[in-house]
Amino acid sequence: MEKKGAKRSRIIELLEEHGGMRPGVAREVARETGVPEADIFGVASFYTLLARPGAHTRVCQGLTCMMAGAGRRMEELRESGVEVEPVSCLGQCDRAPAALDDKLELVAGPRGAISPVSDDQAMKLGAEDDASYSALARAVEQGPERVIAELKAGGLQGRGGAGFPAHFKWDAVRNQAETTRYVVVNADEAEPGNFKDRELMLRRPHLMIEGMAIAAFATGAKTAFIYVRGEFKGCRRSLERALEAAKPHLDRLIGGLEVRIVEGHGAYICGEETALLEAIEGRRGMPRLKPPYPTESGLWGKPTLINNVETLACVPAIVDRGGEWFRALGRTEPGSKLYCISGHVNKPGVYELPLGVTLDELVEEAGGYLGTPRAFSPGGASSGFLPMSQRELPLDFGALAKAGSMMGSAGLVVLNDTINMAEAARWQQIFFEDESCGQCAPCRIGARVQRQAVDRWIDGKSRVGLAHVNEVAWEMNEGSICGLGMVASLPLQSAMKYFEEDFT
Repeated sequence: MEKKGAKRSRIIELLEEHGGMRPGVAREVARETGVPEADIFGVASFYTLLARPGAHTRVCQGLTCMMAGAGRRMEELRESGVEVEPVSCLGQCDRAPAALDDKLELVAGPRGAISPVSDDQAMKLGAEDDASYSALARAVEQGPERVIAELKAGGLQGRGGAGFPAHFKWDAVRNQAETTRYVVVNADEAEPGNFKDRELMLRRPHLMIEGMAIAAFATGAKTAFIYVRGEFKGCRRSLERALEAAKPHLDRLIGGLEVRIVEGHGAYICGEETALLEAIEGRRGMPRLKPPYPTESGLWGKPTLINNVETLACVPAIVDRGGEWFRALGRTEPGSKLYCISGHVNKPGVYELPLGVTLDELVEEAGGYLGTPRAFSPGGASSGFLPMSQRELPLDFGALAKAGSMMGSAGLVVLNDTINMAEAARWQQIFFEDESCGQCAPCRIGARVQRQAVDRWIDGKSRVGLAHVNEVAWEMNEGSICGLGMVASLPLQSAMKYFEEDFT
């Protein structure tokens, strides 16, 4: 770690140790770090879990949980005298409605289903987690250039949402003149509809750690950070156990790898890679202007490889069985993919299927539809809504983009005809309004304006705000630094486009 930033990077950790932003805490942390008290307050006020500590129950108001009755649950809790705080998606869509108790431990139903193990899967969620690190040994035997070449041959795209070719990032970091380099694992899964990374960390932590170690070896990094969502307490415990068991293998095969787990504190924007770096460095999680890109100037200004959990979990199989084998697993694009599905289906869960399957094929794996399906969100809140007339679209990066939507992290939510799409759009717009970091005025103001527009329609049947939705969306898209502002209007825009009857 860079010495210059060592004290600042402890700010969030110290705030957590002091129990969040309580009276006198900012002054105490300022004394311990030498960072001005006002700066400490600015950092703490940014993160939900630090800014509002206290003994109360946090109930998820994400799309799937609201469909499953989270609103009624909040009313019942309040009537029984429990202090309730509605919060953004908790990443438990298969267990809806979900909540966190006053210790931030999960209160929800049983975890969802997963695919049965098959040889045409790269990750095999249902298999026993392999702690032999044989793929890492093979990677060392092959050498960095061969490993990166296999990634390229396999066509692995980043599974965090952007779909950027993985080998580009690995190669870019490896070829930097600066020899101090970092690997950062983005495990801050927080978009409504997504919970696949959670299951990977719970069921197969060694798979992800091995992929991370291969990435560190191939790029020449000696230190790795795993940024885990703060609400995923079980995932952190799973990773800590796995890292302890992995240490002898890492020491033997690559001369050791310093691995640090950093907890998030309730800010969805930290899933954006540069906002995540800001958080690790002890700042408010606000996205950076690019270029420079993290591969050139990332953590503490050093070359940094940032990959999502699922991306790294694909790597051991690619090293073991070759890039061409991985490419052939896909139908329309390379590889197999973890699809999350929740909402009105019989068996919500995570299913590993060929990249490019259709909605009907995925729902068949999930036990069929509940009721009469009306709409689906194909890739989390950022993807908006599509009508069932588009159910035969390949669920891949290219086809969904052409349809004006996106693959994202493949967090699919099915909505049947009991759901008013204006109400569904409002739930998604609330999410984006709450989670905008506020750095860009078009996003900060626009997210609120879009939510108010749908509020006026639902609460008073006024179309005044709806007339300006597309204009506001254009401003947000053109004037926002990161992707949040560029997609935050899509739920409302798509609902108005495809389900006009709910807005007239």
